[in-house]
Order: sequence, then structure tokens, then C-alpha cells
Amino acid sequence: MQNSNIFDYINVLDRAADASWLRNQAISNNIANATTPGYKRQDVSFEKELRRALGNSKYESMDSKVYNLNPNDINPRVYTDAADYSYRMDGNNVDIDTENVYLAENQIKYNALIDSMNKEFKNLASVMK
Repeated sequence: MQNSNIFDYINVLDRAADASWLRNQAISNNIANATTPGYKRQDVSFEKELRRALGNSKYESMDSKVYNLNPNDINPRVYTDAADYSYRMDGNNVDIDTENVYLAENQIKYNALIDSMNKEFKNLASVMK
């Protein structure tokens, strides 16, 4: 049987959706701890990992980059953002307004990723007809 790699894009989109979900949890945690003394905001690093895994070759097509990509090489990483910075005297560095903007932005990204996966599955279904 020949390996067709028809799920390459879906696998990458799935990893991105997982990272977006993880970011949503981190932002929600930041909002919940906006008044907790000493709390430091957290975020998720994924886009940089994806960019690194795809490589920087401008002479290679995106299809080729995704084909050569191992989805297990792109793992989201939770990190503490601006640990030395504080908005308040109690050491907390969460700005509730900024977090709400990040939450809305992340929700739009997540919905777009889910829509993209659905379109990929529809494309596969139409090919199989």
C-alpha cells in the first residue's frame, strides 16, 4: 500500500487547535487569577515551534514542508510571561483588559482552525465520492 499522506494538513491543524485550546486555558487561568497577589501571567508558545518545524526554505512549497513535517515535533509550551514585571504593588502582572483581548483573539483563531479542518475533511469526502 502506498502512503498518500492525505492527513498531513489535518494533523498540523489538529496540533494547532490543541495549542489554541491550551492557550485558552492559560488565558482563562490568567483572568481567574487577575487579583491574586504574586500571580504571573502564563501564555503558550506554539507559532514559533511550528515555524521552526516547517523550516525556513523559501524555495520549498508549503505542501513539501508539511509532507516532511512530523506533527510530534511541534509541541506547545506553557511559559510564564514577563515574570519580572508587575502591574501592581502585590507582584501580579495580569492586565484583565489585555487578557480579554487575547481570549477573543484566540477564540477567533480556534474557530478558524476548526473550520479549516472541516474543509479538509469535506475535500477528502468529495474526492472519495
